[in-house]
Amino acid sequence: MARIIGGIGTSHAPSIAHAYDKKLQAEPLWAPLFDGYKPAKAWLEQAKPDLMIVFYNDHMNRFFFDAYPTFALGVGDRHELADEGWGKRDFPPLSGDAEFGWHLARSLVADEFDPTICQEIAIDHGILSVLPLLCDAPWPAPVIPIAVNVIQHPLPSALRLWKLGQAIRRAVESYPRDLKVVVLGTGGMSHQLHGERFGFMNPEWDNRFMDLLEADPLALTRMTHREYMALGGAESVELIMWLGMRGALDDRVRRVHRNYHAPLITGYGLVVLENAGPSAA
Repeated sequence: MARIIGGIGTSHAPSIAHAYDKKLQAEPLWAPLFDGYKPAKAWLEQAKPDLMIVFYNDHMNRFFFDAYPTFALGVGDRHELADEGWGKRDFPPLSGDAEFGWHLARSLVADEFDPTICQEIAIDHGILSVLPLLCDAPWPAPVIPIAVNVIQHPLPSALRLWKLGQAIRRAVESYPRDLKVVVLGTGGMSHQLHGERFGFMNPEWDNRFMDLLEADPLALTRMTHREYMALGGAESVELIMWLGMRGALDDRVRRVHRNYHAPLITGYGLVVLENAGPSAA
């Protein structure tokens, strides 16, 4: 039986990709961020997952406002990299797992989720800005991408992402092959890129969110989009994707690693969680 062994919550941002490609990892501005990913990378190397399921959002590189699905699932054996306007990055495509992808698609539909099924999907910085910080190319495990609409209203609720994570866990545990699975939830922490609050950040809220994600995630599922945006800026509603990851884990988790850095106009957060068993209640 396949099983989920842990999860990673991480910011994604084009600035991370820019700093990586420009080899700025040792610069004082960026070193705390890149150094913070080294324990997460070491954990993945030790865990040796057979599959990674990743929640992210597409930034108009595969979908656009005329047809932006609430949830989209990539089911192919290969996922190409998107050209976000400055050429494709110098990385190989991501491997997929079509057999598992179709199993997940069937299981989610039977569980009353209806993702858009994509046999071809282009991966942008929603995944690729952080993947090289977590593992080396060629990528060590196939990726199942789950794109979430956190851009065009109406958006799915935080509770809906939590329930989707639970449904993904059920799908994993019903898969007959013996696979170790890691689930990633990506998305920016506090930031706002437009309007009167351009540049807004709230490190106190970012860290409080990570506290609650670990110890009381249901409190986060009760929050509205407006509350997320008020606390963290309009774009920080992306944090609901971390709840997809957390919903797939056990009630109790053990924190392996956590890091936070806020050098520019967004908070960069990272947390690695291992399953610790069901709640005593």
